[in-house]
Amino acid sequence: MKPIVTLALTFLFLQGLAQPTIDQFMSAPSASGLAVSADGKQLAWILNERGKRNIFFRNTTGQTRQLTSYDQDDGQELSQLTFSPDGSRLIFVRGGDQSREGHSPNPSSLAEGVDQAIWCAVLATNEIYKLAVGSEPVFYPDGKNLLFSKGPQIQTIAVEKGSVPSQLFFSRGNNGDPRFSPDGKEIVFVSYRRDHNFIGVYTLATKKIRWISPEVSMDLIPVWSPDGKRIAFIRMPGLRADELISFVGGRKFSVWVADAATGKGAAIWNSPADDGGFAQMYPSPLLSWTKTDRLLFFSEHEGWDHVYSIRPDGSDIRDITPGNGEVESYTLDAAGANIYFDGNREDIDRRHIWKSGVADGKVLAVTSGEGIEMYPSLAGTELYCMRSTINQPAAVTRYEEKTRKFESLSALSSPSFASQGFVRPEQVIFKSPDGTTVHGQLFIDRAIKGKRPGLVFMHGGPIRQMLLGFHYSNYYSNCYAFNQYLASVGYAVIAVNYRDGIGYGRNFRRAKDQGPWGASEYQDIVAAGKFLQGLPEVEVTKIGLWGGSYGGYLTAMGLARNPELFKAGVDLHGVHDWSFRAREFSPGGGWGITGTDMGTAYLNSPVSDLSKWTAPVLLVCGDDDRNVLFQETTDLAERLREKKIPTEILVLPDEVHGFLRYESWRQVFEAARDFFDRKLKG
Repeated sequence: MKPIVTLALTFLFLQGLAQPTIDQFMSAPSASGLAVSADGKQLAWILNERGKRNIFFRNTTGQTRQLTSYDQDDGQELSQLTFSPDGSRLIFVRGGDQSREGHSPNPSSLAEGVDQAIWCAVLATNEIYKLAVGSEPVFYPDGKNLLFSKGPQIQTIAVEKGSVPSQLFFSRGNNGDPRFSPDGKEIVFVSYRRDHNFIGVYTLATKKIRWISPEVSMDLIPVWSPDGKRIAFIRMPGLRADELISFVGGRKFSVWVADAATGKGAAIWNSPADDGGFAQMYPSPLLSWTKTDRLLFFSEHEGWDHVYSIRPDGSDIRDITPGNGEVESYTLDAAGANIYFDGNREDIDRRHIWKSGVADGKVLAVTSGEGIEMYPSLAGTELYCMRSTINQPAAVTRYEEKTRKFESLSALSSPSFASQGFVRPEQVIFKSPDGTTVHGQLFIDRAIKGKRPGLVFMHGGPIRQMLLGFHYSNYYSNCYAFNQYLASVGYAVIAVNYRDGIGYGRNFRRAKDQGPWGASEYQDIVAAGKFLQGLPEVEVTKIGLWGGSYGGYLTAMGLARNPELFKAGVDLHGVHDWSFRAREFSPGGGWGITGTDMGTAYLNSPVSDLSKWTAPVLLVCGDDDRNVLFQETTDLAERLREKKIPTEILVLPDEVHGFLRYESWRQVFEAARDFFDRKLKG
């Protein structure tokens, strides 16, 4: 039975006495970036409240206070929270990564400019000061100095106010991912050299570098053994002449263990096929060496992205996260005997937390229900995670395993947020024409009577999965809120998890003929549109679609290919010409498109045939987009205008691909709702 307050709110909406606003659905603060001190007694996290990002700190007595006081929706990100070894300081990074032109995101067009910089907070006094321009801070074991990245070299700086950074050493390539040896005397790092990578070790006392088993390969993710005598890492083949990395392809990989002193090593495990790439990029942590002397790594070689445990000599490999479900992150307990991991096993369209033995792989369910629990973290013996629900975005949450109770630590109220206005998303499963099973979430307010327009929403990526509740990423948390808002104002929305996405196994993610190779996923979008047409509440002649990035590509595909089905679309920063992307964005465009593939890539692009396109479209893009060229939108807009197709444009100066300002999202969603109202309800 629906709560009385929900029915009352719906009645008011229908009577025109209180129209819902987008702020009521997306203005609640959302948390991210939980950090735990080494002793497990202090916590820190980031809270985004209507674009105002701040750090909150929970001390040893359990008291929580706001650490920073940024009071503007300026789009300046906070990230990489790191406690000093003694817990007296908290390091964080403010600002986003630089573009190819060397500019950090400045979506508020601040005249003084912005940078990405490392800041230090002295927790006892609340003093906060800027240390240096850079990112990826790593404390020295003594807590008095930091390593950090700036450009291609690793820098070092004392944590005292007014300190001046210096270069740690010089090495060719782009050097990063530094990790101290257990005794603190050496630093292992990766030297990225375009077509190959080396693992290096820098000795602080001698100021010398030695290389670990150098080869014609891509060596990644080095970790020290607990005794500091060995180094494990992942090895993939180096790039051949004219070889281009494909986003949807895979690579063979192996787990190596080398002697830290001599650099000599050997593979202890080899993937049976091209099972690498995604599993060594998407989840976290990518490689661990436990106190119980076992190595943990991710692989998809059995069909799902799972964590595998193996002895350093290559014996006793086992899947310690078995079952039909993906794993995206895990944390080790203090003894290194168990992991807590998140995944969608047994609840495919949500995320929950599970516990597993590192040696035996025995899995126990920890959380369950209708919430979404992600990113487990241990503070001593206490378990924390990010948890969202159908009507509350991600919050830092403590979970009591014995009582199975959740305690939210970060959720703050917002005067404009109305959690009672949400509908319960319905899991829907349907078939594409080729028999592929596709999952989605249906947003429909069944208290609203009569026929209504239908909308198909498509996520980007494409390696994403929409869930039955607020998403754990900011971009898709906002999209989820907008789908809820659309339902509240009289639309039926289906968020479709088309093939190419995560959550349903390797074969689903690596579907044949996707994107530039055949757009096979597009038939899932058509199937979703027809699913909406089959609902008695939906007006069959008023189906629209919207999405961002890859979802923008699929929006344009729908309007170009099936005008009899899709009557209006909102396209956020979509790719419209695969061949243009492969020429101008990056070699191959990330999909491995070679010169001989350009014709096929173009034919599977919306711009290849606009002869059927008749429906109106709203094109949205930020002009500092670092993921999709702004010209993709310019080109499509001019082509459509030449054809006299009703084309509306919303450009956000200086915004990036994943809009950083709350005001940007609000502006986009209000424009999209107005557009759909005029085109599908008018």
